[in-house]
Amino acid sequence: MTPRLDFSPGSQARDFLRGLAMAVGAGVFLALGGAFGSNGAPLAQRLVYWVPVLVVGGLWGHLCSLLVERFIDVDARPWLGAAALTLVITGPLTLMVWAMTGLMFEGRLRHADDLRHFFPPVALITAVLSILNIFLGRKQPIETHAAAPGAAPARFLDRLPPRLRGARLIAVQAEDHYLRLHTDRGSDLILMRLSDALGELEGLEGAQTHRSWWAAKGAVASVARGDGRAALTLDGGPGGELVVPVSRRYAKALRDAGWW
Repeated sequence: MTPRLDFSPGSQARDFLRGLAMAVGAGVFLALGGAFGSNGAPLAQRLVYWVPVLVVGGLWGHLCSLLVERFIDVDARPWLGAAALTLVITGPLTLMVWAMTGLMFEGRLRHADDLRHFFPPVALITAVLSILNIFLGRKQPIETHAAAPGAAPARFLDRLPPRLRGARLIAVQAEDHYLRLHTDRGSDLILMRLSDALGELEGLEGAQTHRSWWAAKGAVASVARGDGRAALTLDGGPGGELVVPVSRRYAKALRDAGWW
């Protein structure tokens, strides 16, 4: 039986909750261990300090990840993504930890010179959590399925521009806030997010191959593999063949589902 890939409209919310849970767990772990000299305080005080610090840091990290992913493909360059996240998150988070530490344990803000002592441990914790989130957060590709006999066609086909109506959809490519629709009659742009389009593509057999691509399974002509990566060559359209990248995190699931 062909494995069925995960179709999950709420995947982004689950990613956020997973990261939040990791932050809470890390806060409890650091509190129990009395990390970075906090072992002299009562356990309750350590929990009240470490858990909020890690949760606020997690929320800030989530916002930073949305920014970083606009400029870095973390699927193709996970270590670069982790380094960029650590760099962006650490500065403001160091300031927050410095303020909370002084207020929580001394009842006042500490001298500004002490900021330099907080930077290394904050950077270390941020780097570890960024790496865990990137590598543990690798998701299953979203698969869309052919419509049952007699069922209504995929809603997404109604979004094809007039000149492409009735064309065979080969691939959908995200370009900033737009989607480029590749068909056997040419291509065009529409204003839409890929995450929203994936729900409307149900009814067409295909899958998300990359965070910026959806491809029709029936259009796959060949697969090229090398250096741990893969790329699909799609057949059809006036422009000839179209090469679609496959993310490292999606490659195994697509292979197991019979894409190659």
